[in-house]
Amino acid sequence: MSSSEESAGVSGPGETVRVLLVDDQALMRQGLRKLLEIEEGIEVVGEAADGVAALAAIRETRPDVALVDARMPRMNGVELITRLSAEHPTVAAIVLSTFDEDEYIFGALRGGGVGYLLKDCSPDELVAAVLRAARGETVLGSPIAARLVAHLRQAPAYEEFRGFRGDEQLSAREVEVARMVAAGASNREIAAHLFITEGTVKNHVSSVLRKLGLRDRTQLALHVRDT
Repeated sequence: MSSSEESAGVSGPGETVRVLLVDDQALMRQGLRKLLEIEEGIEVVGEAADGVAALAAIRETRPDVALVDARMPRMNGVELITRLSAEHPTVAAIVLSTFDEDEYIFGALRGGGVGYLLKDCSPDELVAAVLRAARGETVLGSPIAARLVAHLRQAPAYEEFRGFRGDEQLSAREVEVARMVAAGASNREIAAHLFITEGTVKNHVSSVLRKLGLRDRTQLALHVRDT
């Protein structure tokens, strides 16, 4: 087992993660295939040169994770991820790109992507991200995480958030919690402000995510801010 797998906490047989590579550069796909196939617990099951070809390959290859380039002909990474989220929600999509533009980062995350990495990340980072994504975790490269934090900190105070899509499904307390998450507050800060326990905050967040059909706090924050 490689050190990257150990750090991601994956071990034992029968846990092979099936990966689809989606990039318009054949050389990049070949390099990624060689890098990933030497890792125990990862199998590259297919390749596609653009989003259209990727959608056609999904049913045959049945991947757990799709590594997706941001800029591609015919259908770019954001469009593909949005389609995958709607049509193949069990496929965890990670953008692997040279571009760190907001249009791609936030478009991919809003569309249902579970992560965004830059192509200058280390091999260990990439392998760990694939394994974590297959477990349902969100994976962001350090520059992307910093960009996201900066973006969320630009949000107005949570009191300024008005109604957002789906808030009628939530209790008044759940709406409060959702607004504070969107403003970047931690569970501890929310608990202190609302005079409740952190465990209660976690329960409220989980309920909000379930009712709104969102995956995690990142998607919740973007959902509230963009409504």
